[in-house]
Amino acid sequence: MRRSALTAMLLGAAAALAACTSTQDVLEPSALVSTDTPTPPPQTQTQLPIEQPAAQPPAATASQPPATVAAINTDARVQFAPVVGASGEASTPLAARLSTRASARGITLVGAGESSATHVMKGYFSAFSDDGQTTVIYVWDVMDPAGTRVHRIQGQASAPSRGGEGWPSVDPSTMETIADRTVDDLATWLAGRPG
Repeated sequence: MRRSALTAMLLGAAAALAACTSTQDVLEPSALVSTDTPTPPPQTQTQLPIEQPAAQPPAATASQPPATVAAINTDARVQFAPVVGASGEASTPLAARLSTRASARGITLVGAGESSATHVMKGYFSAFSDDGQTTVIYVWDVMDPAGTRVHRIQGQASAPSRGGEGWPSVDPSTMETIADRTVDDLATWLAGRPG
């Protein structure tokens, strides 16, 4: 793929992701994949099975975030809505790491059935492969309880492809990296808010 075509594709994907702002279809955390499909473009919504962290954290492994991340002092209660565009396989390591990292940063997560959320995170994802690399573009809209976007977190992560193209070639560590960046950016924003 030519570099100019790739750049145009990236800009188009970023523009499409940035246009998404709906908070509809917040599902129960136990469901893995939503049956709702937004149009256009056709994409899937994948529910993040985020659970409350255990009282005693499990032994450290290579896939867990380092214990040196600083916790923030916040009364925010964050709910993750189903992600749009990511496969169920890619969403599993994302959800696990979001939960672990949020706990390490002092951010309370609440399930979709709870009305105590102060913020809802709605994620939009896209993956593409080129020249042996797979890039995941992500956008998170941070919404207040009324559904108004109050903040946006966005970025991308690239890694060597595991084979194939798009989501089948995304390595779990790429999704874990995105989760770490997401929670760290959210923590920075929450800590910097007045009041």
